[in-house]
Amino acid sequence: QVQLVESGGGLVQAGGSLRLSCAASGHTFSSYAMGWFRQAPGKEREFVTAITRSGGITYYANSVKGRFNISRDNAKNTVYLQMNSLKPEDTAVYYCAAKNGYFRIDTSSYDYWGQGTQVTVSS
Repeated sequence: QVQLVESGGGLVQAGGSLRLSCAASGHTFSSYAMGWFRQAPGKEREFVTAITRSGGITYYANSVKGRFNISRDNAKNTVYLQMNSLKPEDTAVYYCAAKNGYFRIDTSSYDYWGQGTQVTVSS
């Protein structure tokens, strides 16, 4: 069992930055690939980025490539999402998720989810 708690969301102006954190409970954090997803009002949850268990490989949705950066600290059981050059279309609830094995980009592959944190980007 893994419990995930996101933090760091908030209101920011377009062009600004935010850093999200996702703290995981348990002793096997390094066994899980981690992903960030987001869901805007009236839309389906979508993949944002993911990172392998060791942190050596990352993958990004085209919409955030070059602006967002995922990283993890296995000693702290935490995964981060640095978001730069934010746009109003980045407004959504952001969720972190964990899965055994290699990362995937489909939501159904992930075993554990956090409760989400709201990110609002004003124009």
